Amino acid sequence: MKIFLTVLFGGIFAFMVIMTIRTSFQQSLFASIPGFSSNPWAVATLYDAYFGFITFFVWVAYRESSLWVKVGWFVLIMGLGNIAMSLYVLIQIWRLKPGEPVSSILLKRVEQ
Repeated sequence: MKIFLTVLFGGIFAFMVIMTIRTSFQQSLFASIPGFSSNPWAVATLYDAYFGFITFFVWVAYRESSLWVKVGWFVLIMGLGNIAMSLYVLIQIWRLKPGEPVSSILLKRVEQ
């Protein structure tokens, strides 16, 4: 399961970074705003994405104990979306101790 999740979230991270860079070379984010904002489906999709980001952040905030870590991840998630979210999951997988079940990444992290 650990290998599967690493490949899955590593793939999401790599794909989103490549897609973001490729898209940035084609058109600036700010240049796309007028056309984007006039399309109701684009706006609905943006709301859907950000509500998903907030949902994911609630889990991050539950897991992390430091306020500064929470604030940092909030900024990263709201600014980078799935890039930051997939990176967070990868970091949690990499932090697993040998023999520790992958399911433990869902639980609140206990600092030792």
